[in-house]
Amino acid sequence: MDKDFFVREIEVHSGMLYRVAYTILRNDDACKDALQEMALKAWEKRGALREPGFFRTWLTRILINTCYDTQRKRRRYVSIEDIPEPQADAPDPSLALALQSLPEKLRLPLVLHYSEGLSYAEIAGVLRLPTATVRGRIHRAKERLRKELDAQ
Repeated sequence: MDKDFFVREIEVHSGMLYRVAYTILRNDDACKDALQEMALKAWEKRGALREPGFFRTWLTRILINTCYDTQRKRRRYVSIEDIPEPQADAPDPSLALALQSLPEKLRLPLVLHYSEGLSYAEIAGVLRLPTATVRGRIHRAKERLRKELDAQ
């Protein structure tokens, strides 16, 4: 894997990677830090990727692990900056709030599938879960969203 391919692929997937990081961290600065750390880790471990066709999935897995590491480090304190604000550019603010109220284990597969277009199999690979578990979590997330939106 050469430098040009690596940089080009990260640039192509940067929007998707940022949204995944934001889904976990809910903080712009923390997301940017996680993306930089993910790029560094991926570059250092680029020899471990056997199939270039799985580059996006591989990057996503590294990013998710990096975000979880960041969360573990931040658990000791909660700053005012870490409290999420509703997105102003969301097409439906009530949907954005309902989505943020979901637990991460339901929210992340839902975002990966509907916002990022990953298949159930790809999500299962990224999250290291059985495909049936991914299907179930997406189903439960949609049910919870539907109930919350109907209650409003």
